[in-house]
Formats: sequence, C-alpha cells, structure tokens
Amino acid sequence: MDWQKTIFIIGMAVSAWLLAVQWNQFNIQQDLLEKTATLETQDNQFHSETDVYKEGVITKEFSDELPTLTINKKETAPSPVINYDDLIKVTTKTLEIYIDPIGGDIVRATLLQHFDALSGTPITLLNNTEDNLYLARSGIIGKNGTDTVNGRPKFYSNSKDFNILDGTDIINVDLFFSENNVDYIKRFTFSDDSYVIEVSYFINNNSSQDWSGNFYGQIKRDSNVPSTNARAGLQAFLGAAIREPDKNFAKYEFNDIEEDTVKVSINGGWLSMVQLYFISAWIPPVNNTNEFSLRKLSNKDEYIMSFISEPVLVPSGGASEYSSKFYVGPKDQEALASLAEYLDLTIDYGPIWMIAKPIFFLMQLIERLIGNWGWAIVCVTALVRLALYPLTRASARSMATMRKLQPQLTSLKELHADDKQKFAQEQMALFKREKVNPLGGCLPIILQMPVFFAMYFVILESVEIRHEPWILWIKDLSAHDPLYILPVLMGISLFLMQKSQPAPPDPMVAKVFKFMPIGFVAFTILWDFPSGLVLYWTATNIFSIGQQYVVNKQLKIS
Repeated sequence: MDWQKTIFIIGMAVSAWLLAVQWNQFNIQQDLLEKTATLETQDNQFHSETDVYKEGVITKEFSDELPTLTINKKETAPSPVINYDDLIKVTTKTLEIYIDPIGGDIVRATLLQHFDALSGTPITLLNNTEDNLYLARSGIIGKNGTDTVNGRPKFYSNSKDFNILDGTDIINVDLFFSENNVDYIKRFTFSDDSYVIEVSYFINNNSSQDWSGNFYGQIKRDSNVPSTNARAGLQAFLGAAIREPDKNFAKYEFNDIEEDTVKVSINGGWLSMVQLYFISAWIPPVNNTNEFSLRKLSNKDEYIMSFISEPVLVPSGGASEYSSKFYVGPKDQEALASLAEYLDLTIDYGPIWMIAKPIFFLMQLIERLIGNWGWAIVCVTALVRLALYPLTRASARSMATMRKLQPQLTSLKELHADDKQKFAQEQMALFKREKVNPLGGCLPIILQMPVFFAMYFVILESVEIRHEPWILWIKDLSAHDPLYILPVLMGISLFLMQKSQPAPPDPMVAKVFKFMPIGFVAFTILWDFPSGLVLYWTATNIFSIGQQYVVNKQLKIS
C-alpha cells in the first residue's frame, strides 16, 4: 500500500500548492485594482483635466502608433498642430466616459456599477495619466485618411457634457470635422444599461475626387501588470486576446507581443485587452475582412492592439458610413457571447474549462431562481454529491473490504519480503478473488478534485459572483470570511466527515487524515481563500457526512 500512500500525499500536496499560488495571484490583482481606485480618490479635482491628462498635442510621434497598411500605400495630408485639452464627458447608468476631441479617443472609462470594494469607489478601467496608460483609439487611415503621420483631426461638438440619465434610452454623441471638402461625423452611441459603445463614421464627400480610407480601432496601454509573487505559481491572465483564423481564442502576454509582432487577417474577428474580471474589446463588422495586429512601440513601455478595415470608397458627391463596436466593462458571459462569436472565451477557466463552464451555468440558473449566489453554490454542491453517491457507496464498500483484508496483506508482505514482484502478483490475485478495486476508495476523491478546482476558477473568474453576499456576515463571496467562521466550520465538518468514514487501513494515511482538518483551516485562513470556495468545501463535507451515514447503515459498517 506504499504506492497508494505516496499518490495520496503527492496529490494533496500538489492540490494545496496550486490553490495557494493561484489565490495568491488573485490577491495581487485585487491589490492592483485597489491601488488604481486609491489614485482616483486622491484626484478629487478631476474636472481640471489639464492637471490629470496628458495634453492632446499632435506630434509626429503619432506616426509610430498608426496601424500599418498592407492593402494600399498610405498617403498623408497636412493637419495643423493643435493644443486642445478639454474633454467631452458622457454619463450613463453603467459608464462615465471621457472623450478627447483630438482624434476622438476614449481616454477614461469608469464602471459606475463595479467598485474596488463593497463600499468603495467605482473602478476606472481606461485611463490616460502619467502613471497609467490605457485608452481606446479609432480613426481613418489610407489615401484620404484623417489620421496621418502629421497628426490627427480636431473634432468639435455641440456640448461637452452628455447625460443619458435624463430619461432617454439611447444617446448619440456627435463629433464634427471637415477637411478638403469632405465632412466627417464621428458618432458614439450609448445605450442606457449597456457597456457597448457603437463608434460610427459618417462621410459626406463634397469634393470633386473620389474618397478612399481604411477605418481602424486600437487599444493602447502600458505593461502595468501585477508583479509575480516570490512563490512559483500561476497568475490570472493579463494581456491581449484576439480571434485568429485557426484559433477561436488566442491570448498573448506582453512578453509575447514584445518578442514578435502578431498580424492576422480574418472575416469579422475581434481584439481585446483582458484582465481579472474586466475587459475592453473592439468588434468590427462581421461581413468585412479585417487585419489585426499586436505590437510594442520601440523603446517605449506601450503596446498597440489594432484592427484595420477593408478600403471604403466614397465617390465624389456621395456619402457612406462605417460602424464598429467597443466594449468596456465586466467579463459578463452572456453579454460577451451575444456581442461576438467566441468573445466569451476571454473568461478563462483554465485547463478544466469543460467542467467549470457547465458548473457556472448551473449556478447561474439556480441563482436566478432563488436570488442568492451563496445558496446556488450550496445547491450545486448537493447535486454534485448526489451524482457521486454511487461512487461513494462503492468506495465505502471497497474500504471496508480492504480493512478486512489487511491481515492477509500483512502476511503476504512478510512472506514475500524479499520478492516484491511475487508480493505484487499475490496481492493482485487476492484483490481479484475478493473482487476488490484497490483504487475504489480513492475514486470519489479523484473525481471531486476537478470539480473543486472548477469551482475555484468559477469563483475567481466570474464577475457575477464578485461582491455578492450570502448570509449575515458574508457580504462578498469572492473575498475571505472577515470573521473566519467558515474556515473553522469547514475544519469541524472535515473532522466529523472523517469520523463518519471507515479508518484508512494504512497507519500513515490515517495520521495524515487526523491532522488534515487543522492543516486545512490554517491553510484557508493563511491564504485568505474566498468565502464562496470555503462554503463549497464546507457544504461538500456536510453532504458527505449525511451520505456516509446512509451508506454505513446500508452496508452495516460500524
């Protein structure tokens, strides 16, 4: 039985290590969000944008940031150098957006319904300050493009403050620009309760020449990522993700972008910047062939993620329009799935996504029925234990039989002490005669571990569970128990569960089981495991106690 003991101990050690390092990195990501919110709180004079935002000065440095056309050669047109620092503010129920009239970039995006803490400030996802660069850019390049090596257009608007909270469901924010007898309207369309911004261009060609241009969208940001903890391990993904012709979901860390420029063409497609709980993404029209690229600016800690449309032709005296969508908000599975094909894969459940995804949808269904994510976790736990009941019963029978066979196994081991191969043969023969599966006792534990890890990733990645309460003192299922009541209850339930089960035949394994409750309580407290995961763990133990009681009665196991 030494091999069983070894496998068990190694399995427990690996499981504990993976859980520890993953949650440790989760805390790092949370700390980053809190630091961002702290900086925001300190900036109470936000309305003085000139003190906060980088000046919107057009310089030739922008030429390094323009997407590179492979479809046709880019021609440039002169544009005056403008120093313009007033921003356009748009407020909806979900978003507070600031748009720079120079180029019409989204330079700040605050998620009004998502906070750094339960009673904290709203999270600012996009920002353009000296300490943080993360913005969404869009424009027109190509033969008659407005964005050239000489700079970008200065738009004007009829207002600098738009508010959708006044009763309208949809609001259009129009920016105007004219050049060479061509009139441009850059329109941002906001919906009442949505994180989707439709960005449209309306072109009226009053010139005597045909007009041609390529529309583009960019996400530009620095590599402001959490530092890796001193312990080796995993961390929540932060970086770019795009859809490629041969991959529905291709993700690139900043180091990957630095090492090699990514460039692909695909019908439709999307590009995104992914981080813990939140995402920004450009979604161009699905009926167009778009060129996507990821690259790092030379000698700068700045990364550019771009898409470029096919050339759009507007004849002299004609008009045309082009629209794409920009999403900035939480990693909502339903919203992302409806927005673009495979965009919901940016909610990364890791290598066991095939288990995690059904678990999430089951939890979501139950939550919609009962209105509480904590009880949804309990209900899913009950269903998992019910599904594993036949294995639990078989495991109990196997362990009881193994305990009865222990004297014979001891005799065989003594008899063949000098011949391990003979001992193994006689042992397997004994198991075969008694119809015993030596792994039967471990099977429920083995099957339970993937579910445990799947639940862990669901709680880690699902923004729907973030800041959701359960009962009484548990106000946030994604955070640790502030009173550490759940970890203690988990330890007690684990102890009682062990007492309800037959003692392991191996004395060493029995000792490990004896001290396991204390170790797991200390472990969950030390690493601040989320309340939702500890709740699942505790509920699993309680349901296991009930199942074991029934099995013991059925099999007459004392």
